[in-house]
Amino acid sequence: MKTPILQMTGISAAYDNKTVLENINLTVFEQDFLGVIGPNGGGKTTLIKVMLGLLNPTAGKVTFYQEGKEVPEISMGYLPQYNSIDKKFPISVYEVVLSGLNRQKSLFRSFSPAQHEQVKQVIARMGLEGLEKRAIGQLSGGQLQRALLGRALVSNPQVLILDEPNTYIDKRFEAKLYSLLEEINRERAIVLVSHDIGTVLQNVKSIACVNGTLDYHPDTEVPAEWLEKHFGCPIELLGHGNLPHRVLKCHHH
Repeated sequence: MKTPILQMTGISAAYDNKTVLENINLTVFEQDFLGVIGPNGGGKTTLIKVMLGLLNPTAGKVTFYQEGKEVPEISMGYLPQYNSIDKKFPISVYEVVLSGLNRQKSLFRSFSPAQHEQVKQVIARMGLEGLEKRAIGQLSGGQLQRALLGRALVSNPQVLILDEPNTYIDKRFEAKLYSLLEEINRERAIVLVSHDIGTVLQNVKSIACVNGTLDYHPDTEVPAEWLEKHFGCPIELLGHGNLPHRVLKCHHH
C-alpha cells in the first residue's frame, strides 16, 4: 500500500483575481516520481508554488504526512526554473549549495562542521568537485543546474520539486540528469514539472496533466486525446519494450 506524503484537496488558486487552478485533487506518495505536464499558462508552476507554500490557495487544503500521520509540514527541496537565477550574482558553487541549509541554522550561529561536510558530500555527488570556488556566472548550463540541484538536496528533503530542470542543458547532460534523479528517487519523492512530454513520460512513475484542472494518471499511460486537445497538435504515443517512445505526427501551428 502506498503511503501519502502530500495531499492537495479541492485546491483553487488565482493571480490578480484570475483563477489559474480550479478544484485540484492530487496525492504525492513516498518515493513517488510524479511528472507534471501541460501547456504553457496551464498552471504547472502555480501548482508547485501552492505545494511549497509560496502561494496561498483561494480554496482547498494542502495536508502533509510523515509515516502515515498528519503533520504541520514536511521538508521540501526546490529547484526553480533556470531563467529565474541571476547568474551575475557574486556567489560560488560552494556558497550556493551551502545556502540550502539556511533554514537549518539559527540566525546568529555559524554552520557546523557536520553541515559543511554535508555540503562537500553533495558537491561530490553532483560531480562538481574542483569547482567549489567558481562563481556561478562562470559555469556551464549543466554545471549550474547541478549546483542548484545540490542546493535543493543538501537539507535531505522528503520531497524534491523540480521546475523545468532540463531547460538550457544539452541532451548528453539531460541523460545524466535523469540517471541522477533515478538514483535520488530511491531515497525520496520527486515532483518534476516539464514541457518536454517525451522525456518526462520515459522517466517518471505517475503523471499529473494540468490545464486549469488536473487529470491524474497513476502510470505513464496518458491518453493521446488529452495531449492533442491541450497542446493543440496531434501526438501519437507508441510503446516499445520497456522503453516508451514518443512520436510527434506532422503538425502545423
